Parts: sequence; structure tokens; C-alpha cells
Amino acid sequence: MTRPSTQGQTDPTVQPVPASVVERVDAADTTLHNPKRAVVSLGANLGNRLETLQGAVDALEDTPGIRVKAVSPVYETEPWGVEPGSQPSYFNAVVVLKTTLPPSSLLERAHAVEEAFHRVRDERWGPRTLDVDIVSYADLHSDDPQLTLPHPRAHERAFVLAPWHDVDPEAELPGRGPVTDLLAAVTREGVTPRADLELRLPE
Repeated sequence: MTRPSTQGQTDPTVQPVPASVVERVDAADTTLHNPKRAVVSLGANLGNRLETLQGAVDALEDTPGIRVKAVSPVYETEPWGVEPGSQPSYFNAVVVLKTTLPPSSLLERAHAVEEAFHRVRDERWGPRTLDVDIVSYADLHSDDPQLTLPHPRAHERAFVLAPWHDVDPEAELPGRGPVTDLLAAVTREGVTPRADLELRLPE
């Protein structure tokens, strides 16, 4: 189904879902049979960062087989692995999903959403318009190099742990333990809550 254009606006997050994904989820999406809980981390440090994060949340909700259940507060964080002041700061947030998509299809959709915002993967730790990372998918453990689950560095990243803890204080990172304990073990230096900013939960 093609989405009609409203008021002549073009929405950069409207990205066709690959036919292979649609075929796999059509039946599951009508029944929402046995959805899995997934946690996704969002980050942006170029352009209108808040608008980009909101666009990513909306694009995830618009995906067949995904329902956004919770959206964290926004944090402002210093970029990792680069000289201080050499890049703009990031806005970060965490989204909790229920999904009938298998992990590989969720990853395809995450990449499609990044590409809709012109994400370029040309340098490690480089600035980017949008990062969409799958932090965990149910209790699944996977060493697949295309999608390692849970995310191999989530346990040491306050910009993932702090917003995740805000949205789900009882959360656990599979194989690593309670997010509360993981957050206590890392420093919050350079990770600042932005109470003046808010992401909307899709209606």
C-alpha cells in the first residue's frame, strides 16, 4: 500500500519495506502472535537531532510487525573515540519495541531507517545523522558478525544504559545482568539528561 502525500509534504522516513520482509511478517502482523521484546538505541549528532530521533521512532512504528511500546527521555552525550570538540554532541534515546520480525529483518529495517536520513558509514566514530542499533532482542544470544546480540558494547555505554534505565528500571541486559548495576559501574561523565526535550510515543 502506498502512503498518500499529505499537504504536499515529503516524509524522509517513508521508506519502502523490502518485499521479502513484508512477505514474512504479513500473517504475523495481523495476529501479533508471540511478539518479541526488543530494545533499540537511537543517536544523532548532525542536522536537527531531535527531529531526526522523532522521525526514527515514527518510522519504526510505521513498520509492519513493529509496535513501539516506550520511548525514553533524551540525553545529550559527547561523541566517543574522538577529540573533544571535534564533533557536535549527540542526542540519544532508547526505544522499547514489541515485534514479530525476526532479528535479521529488524536489522534490515534499522538500516533502512538510517538510510532514509542519509546515514553514511565512511569512518568509525564519525559523525552521523542517525544511528539505529539493536541492543537486545528477547533473551537471544548471537555471535553473528552481521548482528551480535545483545549489542557487544551496550553494557559499557552510559548513553544506552541511562535512557534504558529511565524507561525500564527493572530491565536486564541478557548475559550481563540488571541495567541498574551496569549503569552504576560506568561513569555518567559526558551524558546529560535533556529535560527540556521530549520524544512523542506514536499514537
